Amino acid sequence: MSSVFARLGVPIDLGERRVLHPGPLRWLRATAWMVVFFVLVAVASYGVEGVLGDVWPKANAPAQFLANVAGAVTALAAYPLLVWLAEGRTAGELAPRAALPGLTAGFAIGCGVFAAVMLTLIGAGLYSLDWLGAAPAWKGAGLSIESGVIEEIMARGVILRLTWRAFGPWAAFLFSAALFGAGHFGNPNASAWAALCIAVEAGILLGAFYALTGRLWVSIGLHAGWNFTQGYLFGAVVSGTDFGPAIARSVALEGFPLWLNGGRFGPEASLPALVICTSVGLLAIWMAAKAGRFTKVIPGPATPA
Repeated sequence: MSSVFARLGVPIDLGERRVLHPGPLRWLRATAWMVVFFVLVAVASYGVEGVLGDVWPKANAPAQFLANVAGAVTALAAYPLLVWLAEGRTAGELAPRAALPGLTAGFAIGCGVFAAVMLTLIGAGLYSLDWLGAAPAWKGAGLSIESGVIEEIMARGVILRLTWRAFGPWAAFLFSAALFGAGHFGNPNASAWAALCIAVEAGILLGAFYALTGRLWVSIGLHAGWNFTQGYLFGAVVSGTDFGPAIARSVALEGFPLWLNGGRFGPEASLPALVICTSVGLLAIWMAAKAGRFTKVIPGPATPA
């Protein structure tokens, strides 16, 4: 695996020009730009998705899938444009040539990691599993693509990267993970424990692969693969959300503490998920550290100031 990511990866590009140029108060400029950047991407991507989702029939699953994809595509277009305008560089973290291998590797990791979580929960008698058979994947795929793309661009491309630029990598991991967990606090059946699990397991795992590769593609694929495996292949709720028709149905069994199987919030809030996902994330952080990703950064390609 390390050789694969050695080929995919580059030192992370934090930005060195225009609003992020070296000099007094760069930490403040980076922080202010992070807030503005986050809002602009959120408004553009969720705005497009929301408008199309409202215009097109709610019962038309393929149309709603296209609305999800349109929101993701908007985020993928807005991010490099805003990076070019404000930071004076090409967004190498979304380099098109790295998209296919990065997404493929990430999706495979996401599927594998969360299949391991679900099989552990089922094997330990903490979850039931019923096979349902063929089912349309429109909703599950659409929500997986939307969350994978938009949330990774905002959480890792904007928050983690710019906090790293302002305060260093460890503050960036802590802050971005905490915000990512807190962002799930409003989900159905959320709790402090669920938010903590999301912060630790997903914040470390998804941030680690961004640090390791210097690209967002692996994290995007991993996030989408995680959600698709959990919501469509196993039919479990995803962060308290129903992902629609699925080929199986997995349900947390009653009589166990919520910290053990996640309860109605879903498997992400379970102890097995916390242990397995965090372990993979720590391995990726170790690989990133070994590759020097926390000590080396690269400036973007030269562009007019």
